[in-house]
Amino acid sequence: MHMADALVSPAVGGAMIAVSAGALAYSVKKIKEDDNLEKKVPLMGIMSAFVFAAQMINFTIPMTGSSGHIGGGILLSLILGGPAAFISIFSVLLIQCLFFADGGLLALGCNLFNMGVIPCFLIYPYVIKSILQKGINKKSIGVASILGCVLSLQLGAFMVVIETSFSGISELPFNQFLILMQPIHLAIGLVEGIVTMLVVDFIFNQRKEILDESIFSKKSKASFKKVIVSLSIITLIVAGGLSLFASSNPDGLEWSVQGVTGSTEVEKGNHDIYTAMNNIQEKTAFMPDYNYKNENNESLISGTSVAGVVGGVIVFIFAGVIGISVYKVRKLKRS
Repeated sequence: MHMADALVSPAVGGAMIAVSAGALAYSVKKIKEDDNLEKKVPLMGIMSAFVFAAQMINFTIPMTGSSGHIGGGILLSLILGGPAAFISIFSVLLIQCLFFADGGLLALGCNLFNMGVIPCFLIYPYVIKSILQKGINKKSIGVASILGCVLSLQLGAFMVVIETSFSGISELPFNQFLILMQPIHLAIGLVEGIVTMLVVDFIFNQRKEILDESIFSKKSKASFKKVIVSLSIITLIVAGGLSLFASSNPDGLEWSVQGVTGSTEVEKGNHDIYTAMNNIQEKTAFMPDYNYKNENNESLISGTSVAGVVGGVIVFIFAGVIGISVYKVRKLKRS
């Protein structure tokens, strides 16, 4: 669901950047108040890296010619809580956009809202918490995970249609685009829900103290070292190995655009901001589309494994730096 710049107008892109920036400022303020922040920082880093790696694995949607990947917002929220999860999603999407040209720079605010604000600040507190606070067991974790992911993907897909409509993208008529976007993202949401359920259920049974304490009511006093090491190994396997088996089919958004226009891409408008954003990405993206490129901008060999590992490390550092910076500022103010 990574929107390209061509799908949004400067006005819509700018407005959504402002909204998402507000959500980021709110998230920083909230984690500053988290008494468990010191232990949560390394978890933010490794979970951000895990989601970055997991998003590279596009799974085929049978009988459609499409594929999908997890968004990660619900999974991150269940482990980190909504505000810290949003910071992790921000880290993932920013690194994908700048260094791998995955998602447009002008569209970054839209992508952050669709994949971050919706799961972290709407679905998680108002749907998932209401389910789990009635009782936590394997069944409730499954229901919360699947329902949460399905609703997140459905609302996120609907927002993509709204954002393109408000942007005046005439190639994508509202009704036609909506009819394709919702069913394909329902299928993707179901798969993501099952993956989230399995991961959360495993953690709950093994080390539930690392899950969001606002739901699971268990402040962590244990060391996270073993958990971090285990998650790091899993992330490296996913990024460096499993990513090679990702489906080459267009993802849900590209598939829907193709179903309406006959192509997976929409031409950008003539506004100078499109050129400016494209120029920035050309300078910062050292592995566009997660591949090596030669001087003619042609793919040489698959760089998927390298991109997965390198990108995961960058995301880990970036999310960790944000967490550490917030912790240091809080500590300084309290001293």
